[in-house]
Amino acid sequence: MSTVPLTKFGAELLKQELHRLKVHDRREVINAIAEARSHGDLSENAEYDAAKERQAFVEGRIAELDVKLSSAQIIDPATLNAEGRVVFAATVDLIDLETDEKVTYQIVGEDEADLKLSKVSITSPIARAMIGKSAGDIVAVNAPAGIREYEILNVRYI
Repeated sequence: MSTVPLTKFGAELLKQELHRLKVHDRREVINAIAEARSHGDLSENAEYDAAKERQAFVEGRIAELDVKLSSAQIIDPATLNAEGRVVFAATVDLIDLETDEKVTYQIVGEDEADLKLSKVSITSPIARAMIGKSAGDIVAVNAPAGIREYEILNVRYI
């Protein structure tokens, strides 16, 4: 089984989601199924079908999170010593060489990625282009709009 890289923060979010699914959502689904059963004939009971579908989703997500958390390699960025290189969990300040726009991204696992929070997946084109590079390096990113070049201004482990 391969390991799933997660930041410490990302692992905590997944643990919270797992707890909510097991404690709250599971109970809610069981109650919805019981309520739907009380309405009689299950063969044409849309509420029952919807509740069973929701139960399948909840149980599937619980199983998925259990696997991810059990095989997680949790990385605390504050403990990294990558000698200024871009690695998983690093926060990178960049400047777009075409537009002079400055951006900051943290490289995180796929489950943690959220562009609105400036968190990019380790599998994204920009993260793949930055891995192993240091401040002052130029990276070329194959983006949907074409190749973009960025200069790495700073690499932090926070």
